[in-house]
Amino acid sequence: QVQLVESGGGLVQPGGSLRLSCAVSGLPLDYNAVGWFRQAPGKEREFVAAIRDSDSSTVYQDSVKGRFTISRDKTEHTVYLQMNSLKFLDTAIYYCAATRFLRAAQALAIPNMYDYWGQGTQVTVST
Repeated sequence: QVQLVESGGGLVQPGGSLRLSCAVSGLPLDYNAVGWFRQAPGKEREFVAAIRDSDSSTVYQDSVKGRFTISRDKTEHTVYLQMNSLKFLDTAIYYCAATRFLRAAQALAIPNMYDYWGQGTQVTVST
């Protein structure tokens, strides 16, 4: 079975940094994609960033561009989300998700395009 396990969340002060990890196992195809989503209390789940395995192309939500960087380690089967200059509004549970098949860049921001989800890791930005 496909498994995704997030880690790296925690409590950080505004302006600080965190690096989230998503360990992926069981995906049979090389051209799949992994995305990060987040959900704050009382709000809907929203797209953060995604990376395609086929060409390593990335897509970001506008609010995190220049602050967050998604990357992958193909050897370790791990996707990372480096988060810098964190703000109060970044507080949420962060989930990683994976697709089975190649998706267009525009589709990667849609939760229903993803077939597998992790359990999430809490990120809290607070003084």
